[in-house]
Amino acid sequence: METKNTKTYIFLFLTAAIWGGAFVAGKIATATLHPVSVAFFRFFGASLILFPLLYWKEPNLPTPTKKDWGVFALLGLTGVFLYNIFFFIATKYAPIVKSSLVIAVNAPLITLLSALFLKEKMNGKSILGMVMALFGAVYIITNGHPSVLIQIGIAPIDLVLVGACFSWSTYSVIGKVAMKKYSPLASTTYATGFGTLFLAPFALHYTSFTSIQASGWDVWLSVLYVAVIVSAISFVWWYNGIQKVGASTASIFINVMPISASIMGTIFFNEQLNLAHTIGAAFVFGGILLNIYSKQTRFSIQRH
Repeated sequence: METKNTKTYIFLFLTAAIWGGAFVAGKIATATLHPVSVAFFRFFGASLILFPLLYWKEPNLPTPTKKDWGVFALLGLTGVFLYNIFFFIATKYAPIVKSSLVIAVNAPLITLLSALFLKEKMNGKSILGMVMALFGAVYIITNGHPSVLIQIGIAPIDLVLVGACFSWSTYSVIGKVAMKKYSPLASTTYATGFGTLFLAPFALHYTSFTSIQASGWDVWLSVLYVAVIVSAISFVWWYNGIQKVGASTASIFINVMPISASIMGTIFFNEQLNLAHTIGAAFVFGGILLNIYSKQTRFSIQRH
């Protein structure tokens, strides 16, 4: 494994692991707060951290042009506003298996869009690695019974799930375009700012004084976690990974999320880990390693 990218892979792994913990935090936070309220507080809190950090770390940041503002607004619309709205509707009305699959499907969709619009190259080994990791994630989500997906069938809510997938995938791909001129920190900060603005009117409608009063320290600690760790820190790591190794390679790490969510569920909700989790995790990690190996092999051949 090439040394210069090892750190990037570690941070991509940590990002996916942290996002898996967001399911636990979200479950706690939405006990008293509306999901849209949680989303707004999450990104509003992240904005309070990211903007001062951006102007401290990058004091000579270029003034965005109208086109740049448009790209940032699109990032905020897709990755923050639309994705959260679609995902929260899905978690409320779709079977848990289906809403969880949004995570797994994001990886191949990002890879496909990256190949189409960013001209990122794929080879046989990287495709096999992606399929392995996807299978592992599906195996975990369905608790070792992938055939359950056929039994559930297709429903109108699936259009919302498709919307969630395309929103996050578009956000990841457009982010690569934004980072041709701006850093991962700047891209994340401006996207978060726009996303917060888009969520604000909905938060005003769904947030009541009673729900805020009813929220204990565990709820606000969960909101703080998704604001600081999930949204501010790991979003920057995600874009940094996309900038360094490409959107298609970064996307395969998304499959770590179901593993992390399962482990977190065991710790916080006394859920049981079983053989399906172990088998699924083996496929996920095997797929990730194969994908990375395929990229390193191609890089080595190109150098020689």
